[in-house]
Parts: sequence; structure tokens; C-alpha cells
Amino acid sequence: MYRVAIVDDDDGVRQSLSSLLRSLGYEARTFASADAFLATLQDPPDCLLTDIQMPQMNGDVLQQELLARGCTFPMIFMSAFPTDAIRERVMARGALAFLAKPVDAETLACYLTQALE
Repeated sequence: MYRVAIVDDDDGVRQSLSSLLRSLGYEARTFASADAFLATLQDPPDCLLTDIQMPQMNGDVLQQELLARGCTFPMIFMSAFPTDAIRERVMARGALAFLAKPVDAETLACYLTQALE
């Protein structure tokens, strides 16, 4: 079973995405912050699904930190306030996708299939 990490400071988003991923057959591990996720990297996920706008460390900086640590798992980014500049930056660094919130379940399922199977 593939493990997908969900990093989002919004509890409702984490819960709904976790339910969706479980219904698609994935194991979902949720984190309320980038720092909480980074503390678990000794057991990395198969894919990361993260918000961009978060307090302390945003998704853009999280991606930079993961790449600096040599992490190569697929990364999917989400934002309620998508901008071309952020989209271009995370995609240029190898993101699989940059999705606008609310995330469309079918679109997310397609990207997860692409990332994991």
C-alpha cells in the first residue's frame, strides 16, 4: 500500500483528503505543519501532498528543504491562492503538480496514479 503524506495547517482539509486517499486505496499520513512532517523523514512517504500557504514554513520552502535533504519522492502542491510565480517555481524544481483548492478529487486521483503506479 502506497503511503501519501498530507501536510496542511487546516484540519478539515487534512481530514477530507485523508478520507479521499483511503477510499482510493492509499495509506494517508497527516501533518499539521511542515516541521511535523520533516521530523518523520526517517520513514519517508511514497508521495507528498502539501499546501503552499502555511504558518512557520510554507510549502515552497518545504520543497526547498526536502530537495536539499535529497528527497526524491513525488510532490504535489495545493493552494487556495495560486499564483503563476509560485506555480512556476515549484514546477521548475520538479513538482508533479500544482493544484488550486478546492482540489478536484478526480484530478488528484489521476496525479496520484501517475506518481505511484
